[in-house]
Amino acid sequence: MAWLILSWAVALGAAEGETIWLADLDLAGVRQGYGRPQVDRSIRGTPLSVAGRTAERGVGSHSVLSWWIALDGGTRRFEAAVGIDDNAQGPGTVIVSIYVDGARRFESGVLRAGDPAVDIDLDLRGAQSLYLEVSDAGDSDDFDHLDWLDARFIVTGAPPRTVTPATEPRVRLTPHPGPAPRLNSALVYGCRPGRPFLYRLACQGERPIRFSATDLPAGLTLDADSGIIRGTAPARGEYEVTVHARNAHGTARRALRIVAGDKLALTPPLGWNDWYAHYDRITDPMVREAGDLLLSTGLADVGYDHVCIDDCWANAANPRDPARRGPARDEAGRILPNAHFPDMPGLTNYLHERGLKAGIYTSPGPWTCAGYTASWQHEAQDVATFAEWGFDLLKYDWCSYGSVSADEPEPERFIKPYRLIGELLAAAPRNIQLNLCQYGMGDVWTWGAEIGGQSWRTGGDLGHELGRIFEIALRNCELREFNGPGGWNDPDYVQIGQIGDAFAMGEPGDAPLSPHEQYSFVSLWALMAAPIFYSGDLASLDDFTLGILGNAEVIEINQDPLGICAEAIELDAKRYVLVKPLANGDLAVGLMNRGWQPARVRADWSALGIDGLWRARDLWRWEDLGQFVDALEMEVPQRFVQVLRLSRAR
Repeated sequence: MAWLILSWAVALGAAEGETIWLADLDLAGVRQGYGRPQVDRSIRGTPLSVAGRTAERGVGSHSVLSWWIALDGGTRRFEAAVGIDDNAQGPGTVIVSIYVDGARRFESGVLRAGDPAVDIDLDLRGAQSLYLEVSDAGDSDDFDHLDWLDARFIVTGAPPRTVTPATEPRVRLTPHPGPAPRLNSALVYGCRPGRPFLYRLACQGERPIRFSATDLPAGLTLDADSGIIRGTAPARGEYEVTVHARNAHGTARRALRIVAGDKLALTPPLGWNDWYAHYDRITDPMVREAGDLLLSTGLADVGYDHVCIDDCWANAANPRDPARRGPARDEAGRILPNAHFPDMPGLTNYLHERGLKAGIYTSPGPWTCAGYTASWQHEAQDVATFAEWGFDLLKYDWCSYGSVSADEPEPERFIKPYRLIGELLAAAPRNIQLNLCQYGMGDVWTWGAEIGGQSWRTGGDLGHELGRIFEIALRNCELREFNGPGGWNDPDYVQIGQIGDAFAMGEPGDAPLSPHEQYSFVSLWALMAAPIFYSGDLASLDDFTLGILGNAEVIEINQDPLGICAEAIELDAKRYVLVKPLANGDLAVGLMNRGWQPARVRADWSALGIDGLWRARDLWRWEDLGQFVDALEMEVPQRFVQVLRLSRAR
């Protein structure tokens, strides 16, 4: 009898199988919106703890998380408990979903800080795959520190392993532009009276192209070979100009309304910023090369006309690069560039000669984010210097200002430094746009335009949460009433192609986004009427990436003079329809599928506020899809936003 009991116990143990901890899988393949998963610790590096329940083994993670695990039929069970970590230090909210062979088998509901951990016990016998997903529960990802307590597999065969999901090929959907001229300039341009005026007509087509204009206001001249308009901005008023382009293959014409008044950036600014490619490696020659590359790649021909230097151009006390160490200011108090930027006026002049605008960066605090000299107590002097150097845009980054304003009341402490710099820039002898980079604090979108800003960041650094581009766009759409000509909600830079790891300030490499997600990045920014600043390595642009960035019809949606951010209509948790009215009566429509499987997305006319017969055009492929009445429905690939233009059929 004892022998039978022993045999039964041995057989039971074999049936139970081996324990493999979730934390022992390869975490390098896990995608999450912020940071990296932690082994046996919370995302902050503290012991795992949810509402007082602790665990020695587990994984600390963050929304938005996607984790694909191959089971190959060898796993019997998955057991864990999930909840917001006790050291999150804020009101995080997440939803945990688990899919087995593509079917959802677990959903936690909304988990909040302080809630007890929710237990998971899934029978996985015969299952081939497991997908773990953590969403931000429809709000921001702030404090979304999720712990997987005692997370483990009971394995009787092949061990589970982290896998990278199969991805689609990198295919250029956009046709190459033809040889005939196509004018892509914005239909409206704002300037302040009496300031220097510089505007490059964006035009595709085989060069040489000859440009001309009718009714150009006095004080402005158009160079017929380059298409660059220069001079002194006219007196206050609106001027209706028609611009023309001609080459051996045809002609083109386009309206241009010049508005001389108090507003700049009447359409979202377009350009390039070095940060997510070059970090503290940026130099004067690299900036000049970027300007040349905007021209040679054709990006300037669809409107990318800003070349912006981010952090690390000034001197620092303890930089990684000794050539960036030096005195903060000269004897007169003027800020000093480091050795990699020996001639700021020469640099901006180089860009201006090519019809491009130059941007620079600093902080209202004593130091920039990377520890370089900033503008605290030298604001007026620095604005005068930036104007003298010839800059056209200032990114003003909060950073160390928090250390000198901790005792000031909110929200005034968030407003005060930006009001000051806004007033100084408005009085400067040249047009200098202001980008408020303070991460959405104090609801900046409600007052950013009033204090002189032309754009304002609505959240944190996107390079730290690239897994959340869909969620960030949906959040930005909720702020659509604060977006419009002269003042733009800025969800941060476009990061596709070759970018550097934002956590390590690394050298450029492949962006951690699927091809569909890279298309979706620009789709969403265009539909939101957000500033589009590419922040990848221009020198590494390939045809695929260039096709995404340089699609003239998609950029035209972004540059529409109404400046309306799309409204997001939710169909379910994965599928949305984004609708953006355009100045000529058309609609730009985005069919969004943020899920990991293809899905059909239907746009009903009643939801779009229209009726009758409409023509649809696929803006990524430049294909006319035909006429539709009452609705349009398409199958949208995973993680893709299809952009359509609807025109009423007559």
